[in-house]
Parts: sequence; structure tokens; C-alpha cells
Amino acid sequence: MDALVVAGEVTPYITAAVGAYGTAVLTRSTDTAADATVSLGRRIVQRLWNRDESREAIEGAVADLARTPDDEDFQALLRAHIKRALLDDPELAAEIARMLPAAGTSFTASGAGAVAVQNNSGIISTGSDTTIQR
Repeated sequence: MDALVVAGEVTPYITAAVGAYGTAVLTRSTDTAADATVSLGRRIVQRLWNRDESREAIEGAVADLARTPDDEDFQALLRAHIKRALLDDPELAAEIARMLPAAGTSFTASGAGAVAVQNNSGIISTGSDTTIQR
């Protein structure tokens, strides 16, 4: 996957994590209460930060963004540093691309008894008086 595309796709996750944790996102351990977006953003930014060559730039961009998380210029600055790190390290780019949810995959279930699944190898029953026979 192209570094610019990956950088663009990971920035919203990292922005959400920075908005939730501030600069602590760089060192925070797993938070079971965090939602999936924040958790993924935290893991991605920590992976970028753990790369010695990009540590200083990522740390500075996260600090700027933590002070004003809605600032589009600081979001763009972080995205640029992510892009540079991914261009410089294709293996890292591939690793982070694998961390992202599958493109185009979304599930929506609404209404009484609605179910949304990606894969199912068993029975899904939403009826109140359902009898399942084999």
C-alpha cells in the first residue's frame, strides 16, 4: 500500500488517540475501556514512535496535536511525519497497513433482531420462539 494512502488512513485513528490521551498516547499501555478507534490509533502511533529514526518528529507532532487536537494544520503535520516514516521504511508501512481494518468493510445492524457479522460458522437466531433443528 502506498505510504501516502497509509498515512492518510492512520491519521484519524492517531488523532482520536491523541484527543483521548494527549502526549501520554506515546507510552500508555493497553486500555480495555478505550474504543477500537482510539486503541488502534494508540498502537499505530506507538509503533511509529518506537522507530528511532522517526521518534523525535512523531513526538513533536503528537505534542502539537495534543495541545489543539482539532487543528487541521497539526493533523497535517503529523500525517506528513507519518508519511516520511513510512516512505523511509517500507516494512513498517506494510506492518501498519496490516493493522488497519479491511477497506470497504463495514457492518450495520439496525432494528429489532438485526444482526451484522463478517463471518459466521454457526446459527444466528434472533427470534423469541425459535426452534432450531438439525
